Amino acid sequence: MEKVTQALNGLLGWVDDRFPLSKMWNEHLARYYAPKNFNFWYFFGSLALFVLVIQIVTGIWLTMNYKPSAEHAFASVEYIMRDVEWGWWMRYMHSTGASAFFIVIYLHMFRALLYGSYKKPRELLWLTGMIIYFTLMGEAFFGYLLPWGQMSYWGAQVIISLFGALPWIGDDLALLIRGDFVVSDVTLNRFFSLHVIALPLVLCGLVAAHILALHEVGSNNPDGIEIKKNKDANGVPLDGIPFHPYYTVKDIVGVVVFLIFFCAVVFFAPEMGGYFLEHANFIPADPLKTPEHIAPVWYFTPFYAILRAVPNQLGGVIAMGASTVLFMFLPWLDRSPVKSIRYRGRKYKTALALFVISFITLGYLGMQPATPTFTWIARFFSVIYFAFFLLMPFYTRTDDDKPVPERVR
Repeated sequence: MEKVTQALNGLLGWVDDRFPLSKMWNEHLARYYAPKNFNFWYFFGSLALFVLVIQIVTGIWLTMNYKPSAEHAFASVEYIMRDVEWGWWMRYMHSTGASAFFIVIYLHMFRALLYGSYKKPRELLWLTGMIIYFTLMGEAFFGYLLPWGQMSYWGAQVIISLFGALPWIGDDLALLIRGDFVVSDVTLNRFFSLHVIALPLVLCGLVAAHILALHEVGSNNPDGIEIKKNKDANGVPLDGIPFHPYYTVKDIVGVVVFLIFFCAVVFFAPEMGGYFLEHANFIPADPLKTPEHIAPVWYFTPFYAILRAVPNQLGGVIAMGASTVLFMFLPWLDRSPVKSIRYRGRKYKTALALFVISFITLGYLGMQPATPTFTWIARFFSVIYFAFFLLMPFYTRTDDDKPVPERVR
């Protein structure tokens, strides 16, 4: 046994002389000190990375049997579902994984709103996270067309046509995205290339940059206290513990619990009543037959509801874009010296509660037909949605914040 240990140590030393393996392990796991008071909300960062791995692995497997052509795309998906061994499982893992990805990401972003994870010195960390979110939205949109079902086809047709509302460049931009004057075989091939090759590479690079930025400034915590301010004689944070093994074990528990719910959906309710996989997408795309009600997948519906709430098409496109871009300005809109909601005043707590209600309500309205009543309700909640951001410099500056303790509780 001693000889085996010596051989392994010798091999590790040989590798370390040529590649910083031990250095990376220590800097990012064994000697990376994280706050000792992480709670439930801190599961979702690692879960997002786990779901990304699921999507990449299942996506590679699906690509082996998928044909990116208008003539064969729908039939190849049916072939995967019916004839390829375990094909149905991989397809449902991928489709459920898309929705799970956005659930995890939205909860991860909500954690940042709870504990001020976007505030100094984590502005760049927040910006890289938001770029990941925008890239993920593009990845989901491009992948949505690939099954070549009715909702995929007409959803892509509607969304791409929105770019045509932009002045001067709109028509040329829509033509560039489609590659043709209508959604066609050219569009499908273009989206397939972006979904399978380009954006996954960008996502992986951004995730690496996000993790590096996180480990440079350190993780935030539920108290919003910088643990690097209080260190012992050896430079170890007094309120920190090594990420490994303490949080690696905790994250594994989170992954196991997540997989229980994830597999329950995959095996028993992969369509989730039409929210994860729309019923119209089990019908081949027909350019001559428009579905009665066209709506995007649930994770885009809050922004789609904002789009429909504005009477002018150009105004709707601008409002929809602004509703996502405003997140990037949170580090500068929030003027409170306090990070954690534990020590925030009533104004911020009320504003955040109203924002969450408006986001969920807009998500529901985006799935419904655009009736006059629903449109007016969407306008009301759109105002609340934007007020959360635009009024933030005022209510955060004048809020009755509580004193923040010196040490992590």
